[in-house]
Amino acid sequence: MIYRSSFIRSSGILLLSTLPAGLAHAQSCEGTFAAQTRFVAGTQSFGITLGDLDADGDLDIAVANHFSNDTSVLLNNGDGTFADQIRYAAGDGPVGVALGDLDGDGDLDMVVTNFFSNDASVLLNNSDGTFADQISFATRFAPYSVTLGDLDADGDLDMAVANHNSNDTSVLLNNGDGTFADQTRFEVGTSPRSITLGDLNSDGNLDMVVANWFSDDTSVLLGNGNGTFATQTRFAAGDGARGVILGDLDADGDLDMAVANGSSNDTSVLLNNGDGTFSDQTRFEAGSGPFSVTLGDLDADGDLDMAVTNFNSNDISVIVGNGDGTFANQTRFEAGSGPNIITLGDLDSDGDLDMAVTNHWNHDTSVLLNTCNQSSCPADFTMDGIVNPHDLFAFLNAFNANETTADLVPDDAYNFFDVSAFLLAYSAGCP
Repeated sequence: MIYRSSFIRSSGILLLSTLPAGLAHAQSCEGTFAAQTRFVAGTQSFGITLGDLDADGDLDIAVANHFSNDTSVLLNNGDGTFADQIRYAAGDGPVGVALGDLDGDGDLDMVVTNFFSNDASVLLNNSDGTFADQISFATRFAPYSVTLGDLDADGDLDMAVANHNSNDTSVLLNNGDGTFADQTRFEVGTSPRSITLGDLNSDGNLDMVVANWFSDDTSVLLGNGNGTFATQTRFAAGDGARGVILGDLDADGDLDMAVANGSSNDTSVLLNNGDGTFSDQTRFEAGSGPFSVTLGDLDADGDLDMAVTNFNSNDISVIVGNGDGTFANQTRFEAGSGPNIITLGDLDSDGDLDMAVTNHWNHDTSVLLNTCNQSSCPADFTMDGIVNPHDLFAFLNAFNANETTADLVPDDAYNFFDVSAFLLAYSAGCP
């Protein structure tokens, strides 16, 4: 690595700066997040997902509201703030929500699982971020989580649902127009809470993974490519497994599993053996009452990190990946009361992944913007492409608050080296 040494005089103080050439904020990126901003949703907001619902190029929020029997759509203003919600009726006790183009018209439609009415609501997009009235399709008992994927290789999105009280999953195949055939059921563990899809054995078919809350394990059902699945294989997780997500955690080209364990206050990582079987779990500490888990590159280092909602401690654990299937210690970020489901996406169009979380008891969502600054100009703290006094004030605020973006000489300390580095960059301006 090339270093440069310089002296700069500011306010009569001689400062020494020794820093890597080409220093930029991304080198201080550690998967940290700004304080939450809250946006009102319906009563006991539960499931959440992101997608561009109004075709304006940014990510909007869709929320399932458990006790108000509806969904909330919050359209993005383009900067990570959101317009007031618009509500759409669903079934009885909405829990899970997913987005996908169900009728082949190029926009994102909505599917919601209804815990008490034992069905799923499909709401077709009018192509402007508003939705038509729901159409309901029967599931089994207490449908909890829903995911979408082409399960029968016919080019449209099908539905897979985890049924909490009947210990099975429902697969509903799409007729191609956003209506669905009658369900086919597949047995899983006890009280399934979360479901996800991915090709686990590299045969080109989507397989199913389910987190089973009461049996403390996950079910893996390998897909046959025609909308049917092989008998489950079970893999032990922690106590109260209730969230599951897939991603390549050890960079070997296959999909591994991360599980949120609500009763043991940790997450389980199960690495794929390459054939859809999994090694024994490794556990990583989270907060109190982990509810859901998701994966994304939160610190811009090229590997997947974990974000976990902690229902009882009212916060989020960010657990940074080492790239080999192991993870660093958690960092916690405050959410609302009873955070349950979390999702990731670039909400403010700055190139990094932000967090959106539903808060069950506050009836709202928390948005936490990632402070990983992707600008190639170290002094451009406002990321507007120019260096001016606004950047100076932004740096001083970050420096006084010990925010990682101000640690320009990354040593976990906030001192004159960082000030000197900023002043050098400020003097140089942007390229």
